[in-house]
Amino acid sequence: MVSVDEIAPDVFRLCVFVPEFNLQFAHFLVRDDEPLLYHTGMRRMFPLIREAAATLIDVKKLRWIGYSHFEVDECGALNDWLGVAPRAQAVAGFVGAMVNLSDFSDRPARMLQPGEVFTTGKRRYRYVPTPHLPHGWDAGVLFEETDGIVFCSDLFHHEGDNPALTNDDLLGKVRATLRAYQSGPLMNYIPYHTRVPALLNELAALKPRTLAVMHGSSFRGDCAKALIDLDGALKEIMS
Repeated sequence: MVSVDEIAPDVFRLCVFVPEFNLQFAHFLVRDDEPLLYHTGMRRMFPLIREAAATLIDVKKLRWIGYSHFEVDECGALNDWLGVAPRAQAVAGFVGAMVNLSDFSDRPARMLQPGEVFTTGKRRYRYVPTPHLPHGWDAGVLFEETDGIVFCSDLFHHEGDNPALTNDDLLGKVRATLRAYQSGPLMNYIPYHTRVPALLNELAALKPRTLAVMHGSSFRGDCAKALIDLDGALKEIMS
């Protein structure tokens, strides 16, 4: 089952909760002149996510597909989406486009330079590279400038079947999840390295109003503070 919730005007969270992992997988569809999907989802989830997306747009008109880093829940179903949307194109940073999508994608990707902006009609998206945050040297995020939304991938990852959007502090749930992971096989899930503070401060300086979180509730509130506080949590638990 896919839950569909509008977390900002024409920004929809399409979410699947997997009880076996006690984890939500959120995909974000932005309705605009040129619709954008952030996170394709896994290939096996594609029929579910496509059906949910079809209640919001004509999926054949999907134009842009974004994600943070090369991983099955981020972009596993990319070619399935390209197959149903003839004008769709992936957007990725230089490393992701050259190293991964040049072979994986059935259609050439649009390569984004650091700070590059593209528009989809009413909305403007800025690409911010975040290498090795949350993980992968190809990692980066999109910042939607019109409504101040950071599509932040695995940052703020927390377990449970959570509400789509919250203005409550997420750090408690994030800390609990990271601590639990540190005692198991996922102990290095988000490695803490010397560039983490600068990268999170760069995102905080954008003054976002909403954090579109992949695993768990999205957040609306003082996002700059949340990003800076996340650095403290990661340093404490993951370093």
